[in-house]
Amino acid sequence: MKDVRIGGVPEHFNYAWYMALKQGHFKSHDISVRWKDYFGGTGQMATALRNNEIDIAVILTEGIIKDITEGSPCKIVQVFVETPLIWGIHVAEKSAFTHLSELKGQRAAISRYGSGSHLMAYVNAQKLDWDTATDLQFEVVKDLDGAVEALTHQKADYFMWEKFTTKPLVDQRTFRRLGDCPTPWPCFVLAVRDEFISNEKETLQTILKVINSITARFKHIPEIETIISERYHQKNEDVKNWLALTEWSQQNIQASTVEAVQEQLLKLDIISKKLPFEQLVASLED
Repeated sequence: MKDVRIGGVPEHFNYAWYMALKQGHFKSHDISVRWKDYFGGTGQMATALRNNEIDIAVILTEGIIKDITEGSPCKIVQVFVETPLIWGIHVAEKSAFTHLSELKGQRAAISRYGSGSHLMAYVNAQKLDWDTATDLQFEVVKDLDGAVEALTHQKADYFMWEKFTTKPLVDQRTFRRLGDCPTPWPCFVLAVRDEFISNEKETLQTILKVINSITARFKHIPEIETIISERYHQKNEDVKNWLALTEWSQQNIQASTVEAVQEQLLKLDIISKKLPFEQLVASLED
């Protein structure tokens, strides 16, 4: 039995992994998968990959590209979710802010530096024509619970996180959402440590085959809206809207997409250099 460690955010995007584990799809191929939830998101997972705490991460595209350019011993092996991630821009329910323009120069709560919430604050600032050098301030809050604490007690002013994950907090009147900011690229990819790619290529190919067989039919699973809504404490109508907007992928990332992400990150001074495609992406084809 091969032991494989996989990490991802504990959100609805990753329910297919839960299904594969619960239904024993990996074990039937003599693979023992241990899944770890990362409540701190991309920055926490990137550190785990570097520290050899996990072999595979379901991680935000921009976050892992940034980390690989900074020396992380990993490669992207596949796109997991093809469609953009829709980041909601939130303030505390009782905040005086009512328009996105009022957030210029205010404190953005981020899970950690290098995380999606950090990088997307730059993308949002650029979209709004802010000066990213002077109009962004950050407060590290670790995770969603930390963001609730920071915004409620005015330690930070706004917080960007996936729109549907934070929707229950909006419904409960903990947050108000002032707007959205979609990623300009596919949101989630599968990143794998170089050592694992070299030593366990066949195992990796089998894992991808299993998960891809589920995501290819995910939207057609009977009662999937109800299942997700109950598991992740979301309204059925919100899950339906999310499913309508989301497409999974069974293919690797395109060179043009990698180039576009690196160009954007370079333009925002988030990375200091671009890497060739083959230093960021690995092909598993024989």
